Amino acid sequence: MTTTPPPPERLYDAYLFDLDGTIYLGEELLPGAREVLTELRERGIPVRFLSNNPTKSAHEYSDKLTRLGIPTPVTEITSTVGATTRWLLTHHPGATVFPVAEQPLIDAFAAAGIAMSEDPERIDVVVASYDRGFDYRKLQIAFDAIWYHRRAVLVATNPDRYCPYPGGRGEPDCAAVVAAIEASTGVRCSQVIGKPDPAIAALALDGLDVDPARCAMVGDRLATDVALGRRAGMVSVLVLTGDSDADDVRAAAPEERPTHVVDGLGQLIPAGVGHDRIGVL
Repeated sequence: MTTTPPPPERLYDAYLFDLDGTIYLGEELLPGAREVLTELRERGIPVRFLSNNPTKSAHEYSDKLTRLGIPTPVTEITSTVGATTRWLLTHHPGATVFPVAEQPLIDAFAAAGIAMSEDPERIDVVVASYDRGFDYRKLQIAFDAIWYHRRAVLVATNPDRYCPYPGGRGEPDCAAVVAAIEASTGVRCSQVIGKPDPAIAALALDGLDVDPARCAMVGDRLATDVALGRRAGMVSVLVLTGDSDADDVRAAAPEERPTHVVDGLGQLIPAGVGHDRIGVL
């Protein structure tokens, strides 16, 4: 019988944490979150937070963590909003973009000087996102820009199929919007930004003098958090407080399994591990 990987036996040089389902669920901190983050910070170990949710800005995440008792500067937050903005500036400088998105992503594009339009004859890139205002009008604009005028490419902010709610309910996420555009145009999405794309991990670690191989990615989803750790050359820790459970781990192919599995964040710091063990492989 396949067993799940054990909890960590050492500390790593830096930690990247998913938020929803890992640090909190809804408006409640998950057990051990405050204590573990406090311990890591007191030891001088950098922590950063990653989110695939493009409906909130880094400031909103900073405010929420602080409100929940984990004071966090904006500089420690990396979301797909920032990652998508940087990707566009790097790979499509000067492009005109049609964001199928909510206001935080639109505001980030505007602040970065990215041109936006709803005129299909001007659109170079359609950015599909988690958009609770998605409607037929937006689908028609994307369709015209991609299929009728054959000038725009389709990219996505994140690959998530749904966004979980406390209590087990959820709502369709970015993948549903992408599927509608792909189905109507027959054109595949050319780039999915956000976890598990390793660029978002590089963005989060920017400015830290740490080797990714000595960092840990901690999250609750095999398909995004654990996959990001693997693709970015990091250790991966699956916490069983969110989307993926122990049965999912046992059913996964060996190469898709996390390095470690913990029932909750309280198991992230091994008992008796001192400063002299930090960074020791």
